[in-house]
Amino acid sequence: MHFKMFKNTVLLFVLVLISCGSKIKDDSAQNSEILSQVQDENSTKTENKIIVGANSTEAYLPILKGKRVGIVANQTSVIFKESASSQKAPNDYNYTHLVDSLVALNLDIKQVFATEHGFRGKADAGETVKDDIDSKTKLPIVSIYGKNKKPSKAQLKDLDIIVFDIQDVGARFYTYISSLHYLMEACAEANIPVIVFDRPNPNGHYIDGPILEMSNKSFVGMHPIPVVHGMTIGEYAQMINGEGWLENEIKCELTVIPIKNYTHEKTYSLPIKPSPNLPTDVAINLYPSLCFFEGTNVSAGRGTSGQFQVYGSPFLDKDDYTFKFVPQPNEGAKYPKHKGEVCYGEDLRDSKPLGKIHLDYLIKAYSNSIGKQEFFNDYFIKLAGTKQLQDQIESGVSEKDIKASWAKGLAEFKTMRSEYLIYK
Repeated sequence: MHFKMFKNTVLLFVLVLISCGSKIKDDSAQNSEILSQVQDENSTKTENKIIVGANSTEAYLPILKGKRVGIVANQTSVIFKESASSQKAPNDYNYTHLVDSLVALNLDIKQVFATEHGFRGKADAGETVKDDIDSKTKLPIVSIYGKNKKPSKAQLKDLDIIVFDIQDVGARFYTYISSLHYLMEACAEANIPVIVFDRPNPNGHYIDGPILEMSNKSFVGMHPIPVVHGMTIGEYAQMINGEGWLENEIKCELTVIPIKNYTHEKTYSLPIKPSPNLPTDVAINLYPSLCFFEGTNVSAGRGTSGQFQVYGSPFLDKDDYTFKFVPQPNEGAKYPKHKGEVCYGEDLRDSKPLGKIHLDYLIKAYSNSIGKQEFFNDYFIKLAGTKQLQDQIESGVSEKDIKASWAKGLAEFKTMRSEYLIYK
């Protein structure tokens, strides 16, 4: 496994202040202005504040200079003008987009690769992302969430290096780690190095769920890991490489630009929603538990303002569930499940943060559902990664006993995971 770790002790964080609509200045003047801003901001005290990998420009600009660069990015790929702190509300952040910043620094950015939800993060879950031209930078946008999820040789032929910088949420079925896998595989085959700018995992404080059985491999689950893996995307990239999960066990030349002042126990409030249906910290925290409903006839709140914070169905008993909602098309849900129908369920927006997967929502909904034979669909097994969970719920097995059946797999995963951790 080839990867390099950059630990920087001189610069605590970098602020890049640019005006993307202005005319790009000559190289020396532009770089002088930006570096001057960096020096000014370095005097700010940043003890204990989380600083994402993208802010460590001193670590990666020398690597990118003189190279033809591709970038895998979306709306979360930003350089903060203030160091990220979990104590701040999202609207308190100021930032510039990574792509805009690197273009302003006159790096040779050739193209942007877009994953699920697109470069600007507006596409629905599962919606095909098409090739495009970015209106701001005029760079070509190449979709890796459309006809092909793995970059082709033709799409890589003019590149010397690729940057991957996307905020993940730490769940196996969140597809950014699948895009990372295919990118690393394509780059390994083409002998192109990959740099991952690391970002915190908001669900990095626990590990839980059934281990995926490889017979159920899909784009929402590619590797034999639990639903909640407790790793940053940089750590996860190292695991993909180290465990030989790329085709023919090929290795990608990998560099991780680490987060500063981060541990897995630190809370982190995402300043930008990572996808249209994860708008709040509560939704992100509940996502690993409520996403199972995507494989049932129960809505997880798409088409409401409580996405992944409420759940309900027309088939749940309204005497047992007093909360109700009516899904309607909105951003991120053009065609929501049970559109225009009254759904009875539960409102979890005031829930305390979870440190485990909560199966009681799913078990209770199945128990109270009218027409249990229609409750699960084929997608459920892909999300769970195993047929066993559905069988257990249908057989009335308790949450405690279901979780006991995960114990051996989780213990083995934790041992494997420990080899790839950057942060404790």
